[in-house]
Amino acid sequence: MKIGIIGAGNIGGNLTRRLRALGHEVSVANSRGPESLKALVEETGAQAVPATEAAKGAQVVVVTVPLKNVPDLPAGLFDGAAEGLAVIDTGNYYPKERDGRIDAIEDGGLTESRWTEQHLGHPVVKVFNGTYAQDLLERPLPAGDPERLAVPIASDDAAAKAVVRALVDELGFDTVDAGGIDDSWRQQPATPVYGLRAGVEAVTRALAEASPERPEAHRA
Repeated sequence: MKIGIIGAGNIGGNLTRRLRALGHEVSVANSRGPESLKALVEETGAQAVPATEAAKGAQVVVVTVPLKNVPDLPAGLFDGAAEGLAVIDTGNYYPKERDGRIDAIEDGGLTESRWTEQHLGHPVVKVFNGTYAQDLLERPLPAGDPERLAVPIASDDAAAKAVVRALVDELGFDTVDAGGIDDSWRQQPATPVYGLRAGVEAVTRALAEASPERPEAHRA
């Protein structure tokens, strides 16, 4: 597939490495421009592009930037993308450590991914937001392996969710359907599933045990 990645931090960089190793065509962008991605390009064979070009012809685009930077992404981000584009959101809201207060999340009751979706103007698939970046390189296992890790996945777009679940499976992880984007609070920071390294059964149980109350430590 043709895949665009916007954000080349730990998750974005390691997804670039894995997806290129699997034979996908990857375009990667960050806020500092293509020249800053020279080492990643040389290592992986990905193409470095401006953010405005990351989605050109792409069937999947991964948005993996700090939540506070989502509103600063360029307009028309998905112009020229393939029909049926699936947009992956790996983001998390860290009000005290990084993002500052976002009123629509704190007071408006929006899930983090619903807020992101509204800014992007496109449905998203929330996945890998609670995954350790190094696990993308070190923990993939074939389907059926009893030690295979599972990750929660949420989206309102059933077709996009199916595309992304297949891609996650190819990357070496199981998925557990966590519902729609309004249900994605179950996999936000400080929930039982966030950062959980476990299989389908434990991830399913952790999602069910989540509380909708945002802990004080994760409020602005």
